[in-house]
Amino acid sequence: MKNILVIQNHSPFDGVKCREALDTALIFAAVDQNVSILFKGDAVFCLHPKQIPDIANLKDYFKTLKMLELYDVENIYACKHSLVERGLADTGLYLDCIILEKERMKSIMLEQDHLVNM
Repeated sequence: MKNILVIQNHSPFDGVKCREALDTALIFAAVDQNVSILFKGDAVFCLHPKQIPDIANLKDYFKTLKMLELYDVENIYACKHSLVERGLADTGLYLDCIILEKERMKSIMLEQDHLVNM
């Protein structure tokens, strides 16, 4: 079993990029890989607790984020710097995430067999 970290960088309102990252994580998990996912940059908006995708004419993929738990993706990370920069540090997040400082984020990346940057 390989350790794979899917790094999500894009806003949930930037086309289908967030959905593709989520699908990638779920596919790796379905074939019994040890998958983690990291939300950083604008991707932390995926974790905002009050998403209303209908306003932007988007499919509600946010409910699909809960599938990570069903696929045993236990390590769900969020970049603290990204959360603070975007005013999300003091909000409850949609998923139960491990909030990472930059140094810890780097060490977790070094522990992986593969990084999938999306």
